[in-house]
Amino acid sequence: MQVRRSILTALAAGTLLLASGCSSDDLAKTDGSTAGTAAQGAVTISGQNFPEATLVASMYDQLLTAKGYDVTVELVGTRDVYSAAGQFPETIQIVPEYVGGIVDFLNATANGPDARPLTTNDPATSIEAAKSLLTDKGITLLDPSSATDQNAFFVTQEYADANAVTKLSDLEGTSVVLAAAPDCLGRSDCEGGLTGVYGIDITKVLPLGFASDQTYQSVLDGESQLGLTSTTDGTLADQGLVLLEDDKGIQPAQNLVPAVSTTWLADHQDAADALNALMAALTTEKLTELNGRISVDREQPEVVAKDFLTSESLI
Repeated sequence: MQVRRSILTALAAGTLLLASGCSSDDLAKTDGSTAGTAAQGAVTISGQNFPEATLVASMYDQLLTAKGYDVTVELVGTRDVYSAAGQFPETIQIVPEYVGGIVDFLNATANGPDARPLTTNDPATSIEAAKSLLTDKGITLLDPSSATDQNAFFVTQEYADANAVTKLSDLEGTSVVLAAAPDCLGRSDCEGGLTGVYGIDITKVLPLGFASDQTYQSVLDGESQLGLTSTTDGTLADQGLVLLEDDKGIQPAQNLVPAVSTTWLADHQDAADALNALMAALTTEKLTELNGRISVDREQPEVVAKDFLTSESLI
């Protein structure tokens, strides 16, 4: 995934692993909901345990519990863990995923870390390119959401106003210091794309981390002018920071998408219908707001998830 999802191992182990630490019993069960009659049988959901993924897993949990499934949620540190030893899609049936992340992972697993990238900035094109890999693995991707969690770059609101900057192309020919993940240098979706596609003069890359406190502070202090985060970062406004539009599309599509065991799905189309409805209801703006309630307001993911599902009449 570009800096963000193709290196989710680093991500989940790094600054985003603020992890809620929720166990399977903590997600959706603390709000008083139950599995009811569990008439639809058992289903296991896995995924990564950084805050946004925990939120979305809780949405899946509560949504399917309301549909009569007996849900178990087992969140882990990285994609490698729930994919190891055939767990997904054999003993794990559903994973909240990102289009670019799952496509890049399957491509690298099947064809090696230096394989030609299959991802583009269009989710449908990326999914189609990975069709054979998904089929071979026994995984079906349901409808991708318009909500996307891509790499993104931010500046201070003061810098944006003073320099009339709203999109990355506005920085063409400008010299800036970039605070970012350690592997940003040369990457087509990070320093390489900023210099090669946008014509920005990156004088230095400070390896301070993805969406880390150090990266935020570096930009706020003026040590860096540009910082790396995601499109669903709910903390920026409170810090006086603003995202710049990726108007030339250097970021691969990272739309939220349910990844489901093809075998299991054949007998549970009702679950697909429910998850597709959730994907249709989510937008990048809504997801950013929900993330902010967790990271800024310190609300519990399962509470935020239930509020959203209720407000959208999904449960």
